[in-house]
Amino acid sequence: MSKAVAIKTILTIAVALACLASSAAAQQTQPSDQLVAERILGPQWKQLSRRAGIIFAGTVLAVPAQSTLSQTALTDRPVAATNPSVRSIELSFRIDHAIAGVEPGQILTIHEWAGAPSMYPPMLKGQHILLFLYPPSRLGLTSPVGGSLGQIPLDPSGEYVAPHKSMPAIDVQSDFFARPPATANASVRLLQLERAIRSARTAKARIGEE
Repeated sequence: MSKAVAIKTILTIAVALACLASSAAAQQTQPSDQLVAERILGPQWKQLSRRAGIIFAGTVLAVPAQSTLSQTALTDRPVAATNPSVRSIELSFRIDHAIAGVEPGQILTIHEWAGAPSMYPPMLKGQHILLFLYPPSRLGLTSPVGGSLGQIPLDPSGEYVAPHKSMPAIDVQSDFFARPPATANASVRLLQLERAIRSARTAKARIGEE
């Protein structure tokens, strides 16, 4: 083997070892899925994940439109009311990442109580968002779990958590949930949150089986 070939071989090996060391260091410094979930969703992120009946990352297709729903004595299904008892708004989403209760590519239309949007930042048409929704009520109504806590804005690609300003969490039912102060979230991948959420829900299912 010539001297030039030997030097080239040594340099190639050195570069490969440096790449491996860099990769190992990156893995050691990268926070776990559960730590990421706690930072983004709050210390009670497992309860948030388990209380939701529908969880997905999707694109907002339609902003609220006024409608009315009521319940008849014969059925629990929501029907149009001539004498409105519950005012609601309607929102539609395309499911980009299905986590619970929906299918990928599905067009989901939900109904919320008309006063619910005052409890969280407004959704905009075309926005990418991660949503935790309560199981629909007997009237077919739902809303984000914990108010603003169940609504996580994503970046334009829909693959990363969007940076956000710190804002007070609103929960009309209790102060059980609390989100930590906002930090730079642009580097947090949706995939990390999805893995943590699925893990929490799987653990709940296992406990229920025991």
